Amino acid sequence: MAFTLSPSHTSRNLQETHLNRARASLRQAISWYGYLRKSGQVSAKPELASLVKPEIEILSDALNKLDGNVVRIAAFGLVSRGKSAVLNSLLGEKILQTGPLNGVTQWPRSLRWQPGGKIIVELIDTPGLDEIEGETRAQMARDVAQQADLILFVVSGDITKTEYQAFLELRKSQKPLILVFNKIDLYPDTDRNKIYQNLQRLSVGNTQGVFNKQDILPDEIVMVAAEPAGMEVRVEYPDGRVSYEWETPPPQVEELKQTILNILNREGRSLLALNALVQARDAEAKIAEKTINYRQQEAEEIIWKFAKYKAVAVGLNPVAFLDIIGGLVTDLALIRSLARLYSLPMTSYEAGKLLQTILFSSGGLLLGEITSGLMLGMGKSTAAIASGENPLNITTFGFSAVIQGGIAGYGAYTIGKAAQVYLEKGCTWGQFGASTVIQEILSQVDKNTILYRLKSELRI
Repeated sequence: MAFTLSPSHTSRNLQETHLNRARASLRQAISWYGYLRKSGQVSAKPELASLVKPEIEILSDALNKLDGNVVRIAAFGLVSRGKSAVLNSLLGEKILQTGPLNGVTQWPRSLRWQPGGKIIVELIDTPGLDEIEGETRAQMARDVAQQADLILFVVSGDITKTEYQAFLELRKSQKPLILVFNKIDLYPDTDRNKIYQNLQRLSVGNTQGVFNKQDILPDEIVMVAAEPAGMEVRVEYPDGRVSYEWETPPPQVEELKQTILNILNREGRSLLALNALVQARDAEAKIAEKTINYRQQEAEEIIWKFAKYKAVAVGLNPVAFLDIIGGLVTDLALIRSLARLYSLPMTSYEAGKLLQTILFSSGGLLLGEITSGLMLGMGKSTAAIASGENPLNITTFGFSAVIQGGIAGYGAYTIGKAAQVYLEKGCTWGQFGASTVIQEILSQVDKNTILYRLKSELRI
């Protein structure tokens, strides 16, 4: 059977666009953090540079993977389900060790497979999910799943409770998953079809509503016999002699091969781009979290400094309109100062958008403060104009200035504390921000793709 990998012109262009957008996003992130290290903003705190080094390496690795057009496909399952045999059958040769004993595969191992086209596939074999050293293996599985672009979950019959729990855990990695029903040669047709139907009901999510029925695609469950059991055959010779020999049938994996190639053809590079962006988004969020925790005391000092500046500037300024303008400028400067402290990308435009978000998400509190500040500012301006030698007007000006300055200082402190939260959660903003590009890709994928379901799972 011939296998093809020739995407349509439209699909190829769209996938190339997704790949280029992902590259631009990753290069921007790497450039930003690289600039900060060179300029000394991070190196001034060597402990912080050491803390965020793993995440910066993740960004670099993700970009290298994109540039290499390498799609990672990881096989998971319990012991003795035939994960290694499935990968061997895809490769067309027995490279990975297989055997009747449990736990033949002790550590993840990867092999290159180039089925056609520009994309190179890295097949990753993993230890059984139910072997000893449970927590160590569970963490290993999470790490491999995070790196994978596509997951093969191998079963060899009706799914067990342990398998079901492992299945749900792998779904948390938010990666497309193919359920591979292996060892079908061991079942009569009736039993095989019944198991297949049970797996379909599992995938639909009748038990806990894991998936929506409309999201199920034909290529999400595939039946294979990766390493068929040998059978005894009768051999008759011309001279009348009869003997019995053991014969091993060829693997039955054509459907799985074609399924994988169909996915690579239809959405392989988009899948690659999306996974790299998800890794980048999570890495940048972790950088933000670590940096904010590390610089908490410095941030508090900056917030109080700007609160005092704003209180004094607004309180002493006699022109009401300039009070509001000066206050907003101070708030923007506070947000950008916090962003610089945290080594997070933030332009003036993005700072303005963040300030607007904070104002309108504060339940009207800060907007109310602006309104009351404006009213007090107008009263203060009137008192300043009419003061002359009149002590009463001077007193009125001073009283209004103190109240307005206090309100302005409290507003700056509130905005500073809110900005800390938004900077941590919104570090992937911007035209080339990872979250922005993820949203773009998911908005453009076809409903008949395995990526389409990720729109709800990724919660963008």
